[in-house]
Amino acid sequence: MLVAENYLYYGDNLDILKRYIKDESVDLIYLDPPFNSNATYNVLFKERDGAKAAAQIKAFEDTWTWDQASARAYQETVEKANERVSQTLQAFYKMLGPSNMMAYLAMMAPRLVELHRVLKPTGSIYLHCDPTASHYLKVLMDAVFGPDHFVNEIIWQRTRAKGLAFTRFATNHDTILRYAKSDKWTWNPQYAPHDVDYVKKTYRFVEPETGRRYTLDNLINPNKDRPNLTYEFLGVTRVWRWTKERMQEAYEKGLIVQRKPGTVPRLKRYLDEQEGSPVGDTWTDIRPIQSHAREALGYPTQK
Repeated sequence: MLVAENYLYYGDNLDILKRYIKDESVDLIYLDPPFNSNATYNVLFKERDGAKAAAQIKAFEDTWTWDQASARAYQETVEKANERVSQTLQAFYKMLGPSNMMAYLAMMAPRLVELHRVLKPTGSIYLHCDPTASHYLKVLMDAVFGPDHFVNEIIWQRTRAKGLAFTRFATNHDTILRYAKSDKWTWNPQYAPHDVDYVKKTYRFVEPETGRRYTLDNLINPNKDRPNLTYEFLGVTRVWRWTKERMQEAYEKGLIVQRKPGTVPRLKRYLDEQEGSPVGDTWTDIRPIQSHAREALGYPTQK
């Protein structure tokens, strides 16, 4: 069956994946499965009368309960999945036994296998979890996607440290694991505005005519064995990064500065031409959407 664009499915995601989603048809996957057996955020949509949906609550509780269904899911995955996934799941069982955590991993394994199937070779998957199970999920994703296709472990500081931390450090972050289907994944670099203190320290020069901030960058070539780039410019002989023609052109445009005669010329780099600081794998500037947000739909941890 072909999947219509912009179509929302409501139901068991494993069943939907198997029945409706074609092989290698998905560009991007983000999943936010339940990842804490003590959590209370177990309802996505309320009933029309505002009551919690009993079926959703039971599904959440079953996720964390080792019973016949989880034992069956475990056995089916062990028998049908590839050797690496099968052996990983069996190793988990030897360590964890028929526990709540094992029930959770037995639920996650077949879904990750299906998500691997539907992901395009150029696609990526982001799995949102927390320290309750992130270490197990990373090993499981290594088994499904391959250790070489691990891309990032993103730490999201979702709240300030709170609670009485008498016996351990206060917990205030979630984890997002990013994997790719192959080494051909799509990636668009992400940038954030430079820190104010960094700007003041690094881009400390200001053009009087334009008010543009800039810094002075190095024009010397680190490779000293470049005879064709060795020449005198503004009275200084060095091995330069650029040809003499390009240096002269930049100088005439006002992009090269020699602060005093005899000093090494340097290149102007304007702040407003820079893309910003590359976003790293520790996120501290994204506030969670609060439970009282208008669009919450009864789900306190919406993204």
